[in-house]
Amino acid sequence: MCLFFSVAFLGPRFGILVYWIGWPARWELAFDSFIVPFIGFLFVPWTTLSYVLVAPSGVRGFDYVILALAFVADVASMGGGGDQYRRRGATTPAY
Repeated sequence: MCLFFSVAFLGPRFGILVYWIGWPARWELAFDSFIVPFIGFLFVPWTTLSYVLVAPSGVRGFDYVILALAFVADVASMGGGGDQYRRRGATTPAY
């Protein structure tokens, strides 16, 4: 429940930190080294968080759908703001 509220209000990177501090054994089951979750923390936090949730029991079945949706959320959060910025910049008067 704590993970859900931390992700909902503060974002996936904060959720990763809370989950890593609270349940380190689950992270050890999901990842063999430190570098993969660190890169995930920087570039694809939703996918990393989802993988930690589904990986310890093995990724199968509906887990692939969860991981795909998380990846789509990561890609959308990376590129979604640029289009809005360009549109807003075109209507902003020059000073």
